[in-house]
Amino acid sequence: MATEFHNLQELRHSASLANKVFIQRDYTDGTVCKFQTKFPSELESRIERTLFEDTVKTLNNYYAEAEKIGGQSYLEGCLACLTIYLIFLCIETRYEKVLKKISRYIQEQNEKVYAPRGLLITDPIERGMRVIEISVYEDRGSSGSSSGSSTTSSSGR
Repeated sequence: MATEFHNLQELRHSASLANKVFIQRDYTDGTVCKFQTKFPSELESRIERTLFEDTVKTLNNYYAEAEKIGGQSYLEGCLACLTIYLIFLCIETRYEKVLKKISRYIQEQNEKVYAPRGLLITDPIERGMRVIEISVYEDRGSSGSSSGSSTTSSSGR
């Protein structure tokens, strides 16, 4: 397995970006926010398939929860109309709360699972909800004949 890093700060300071892997949106069920669970070959030597799939499935479940329409969503909509949307200056919507939960989950996964393997997940909200971006880092000391800091990308297009 590749060089192991102990935390996010060590990963960012002592490693150079070697590659970026993009997990595309899955539109087979319509336009709901869902990402493909197909395991990218670029990550085979870095992380176990089950860990990766569990992360993507959990993210997909969170996004499904965020987009679920229920009584709270209707109440928020009615209050928004009644207050000319000024209520959103005072309260956080259910959708925003779930997005924060997703950010915390990604941060936790980066710290516990991905950073020790030289990987870093970028929150999909930072990429317009189009892709999950996974940055692959290499130890700067072991980049003798590798491409060093050059960035390549792969996608399932």
